[in-house]
Amino acid sequence: MNLSRPAVHPVEAPPLTEAAIQNGPRLRMKDVQGMPGTRGGLILRLCQFVFSFISLCVMASTSDFHEATAFCYLVLAVGFQSLWSLSLAVLDIYAISVKRSLRSNIVIRLFTIGDGITSTLTFAAACASAGITVLIGNDLNRCAVNHCTRFETATAMAFISWFAISPSFLLNFWSLASQ
Repeated sequence: MNLSRPAVHPVEAPPLTEAAIQNGPRLRMKDVQGMPGTRGGLILRLCQFVFSFISLCVMASTSDFHEATAFCYLVLAVGFQSLWSLSLAVLDIYAISVKRSLRSNIVIRLFTIGDGITSTLTFAAACASAGITVLIGNDLNRCAVNHCTRFETATAMAFISWFAISPSFLLNFWSLASQ
């Protein structure tokens, strides 16, 4: 059989343009504070943990939170938020102490998905609890019978926890999109 073989002709690299010479080679983006493995990221994780844990403790300290489904959902959501934030805070402490970067594609994807899920759960639970709290306090005028102040405090702490997780999610999503 007479088969033809491909011919390989070496191609010269195109000459560097003036902009490429001035700017130099492209480098990875340096760590932005608030991203995983940075001190800013650790502070955000600790804030998330503290506010969600306070919300969990305040809501669980009431004797009648289980009577409203929204309050049970809030306890579940901020409990999950507390565990997620604490585990990532421990991971951030480890990364800072051994001076490792958490810029791996898999790690950032995991953080982004986890932050997106927990932030959505926390926000939805805080909104539902705020609606029930307004219903009990303003519409039914039953604050004397219920623990309105505790319900409002737990709901406010859940919202603050959501405000703390939003920058983490956005920075992780931005980092994932820029890779």
